[in-house]
Amino acid sequence: MSVDTRVSGPGAGGPGSGSGAPDPALEGVAAPDLADRADTVRRARHHARRRTHLVVAGLIVAWLLAMVVRTLLGDYTITVPDFFRIVLGTGDVSGGAEFILMDSKLPRAVVGTLAGLALGSSGATFQLMARNPLASPDVLGLTMGASAAAVFTLVALDGSGPAVTLAALVGAGLVAVALLTLSGSNPGAGPTRMILVGIALSAMLTSVVHWILLRADVYRAHEAMVWLTGSLASVTWRQISLLLVVVALALPLLLGAARELHLVELGDDLAAGVGAPPRAVRARALLLVVLLVAATTSVCGPISFVAFLSGPIARRLLGGRASIGTAALVGAVIVVLADFAGAYALPDVNLPVGVVTGLIGAPFLLWLLTRERSA
Repeated sequence: MSVDTRVSGPGAGGPGSGSGAPDPALEGVAAPDLADRADTVRRARHHARRRTHLVVAGLIVAWLLAMVVRTLLGDYTITVPDFFRIVLGTGDVSGGAEFILMDSKLPRAVVGTLAGLALGSSGATFQLMARNPLASPDVLGLTMGASAAAVFTLVALDGSGPAVTLAALVGAGLVAVALLTLSGSNPGAGPTRMILVGIALSAMLTSVVHWILLRADVYRAHEAMVWLTGSLASVTWRQISLLLVVVALALPLLLGAARELHLVELGDDLAAGVGAPPRAVRARALLLVVLLVAATTSVCGPISFVAFLSGPIARRLLGGRASIGTAALVGAVIVVLADFAGAYALPDVNLPVGVVTGLIGAPFLLWLLTRERSA
């Protein structure tokens, strides 16, 4: 027995079908076909959510393992009971374990996590706004702006401490303003132009830094090199506390803006139509990114390629979908493991974390460019 199941009644046409006229997009589509398509969409959404949960859980486990490796292993092994005795202050531990844990291993693991969260989320946000995987604070000159301002304050103005931190914030902010001004209007409206402007600004600031270093004495030049390579070796708990406050305030706001950024990714007209004004959304996201990048650079220096790597890796783990939160976790895992590798991979050699991420990131950039060209 055959039954005519073609859709023609009111309510079946979706939005705009209040007049009783069938939706042209659904006209001629059988009801069983619609049910199958709806079931397919539901299964696809369930699969995406399940994959996201698995990836996030896997990254959290990877980060915890990285923290364990960074704090307990290395040239001086600390046992798990000693770790809890030292951190909780419930007993004496001999052999200098407390000094090594609290003044070296644990601060580097904590600041590596905070820096990775900040840089990973910043890179993914820029790539989402610019709709280009090559966009990142490194490529667009934000980190170099913070570094140049910090080096200028340190060498030319003989500043230190909070003055250098404030200078890094101002430097990154000025580069952001220059990006907005010189690229036309706002990030995302002309991604290619924005990237080219960022590369030009970065090259110009690199020249400025070299000129400042040529005029500096040996002691100041050596101190300024921290701002050019990226290192976790000399961080203090006070600096970590300041970075923790910035990340704790800015990162949740950035994650909260992710939904609006995804709408902007679909197009300015569509985003404006559903209540997400593109200019306001981009300006808010850019402000948070500048704050995260500048605060991280003021503490650790420019840790290259972390912001660039985290977004594409997170997108691949999620099957092609962008996620700022997942990219932040990827960044945390990268920085903590890179710092451990830099400290212990080569005997008697302690490489700054920025050197290790640069060695990893450069081949990844070439691979990504090759894939983009072949696509």
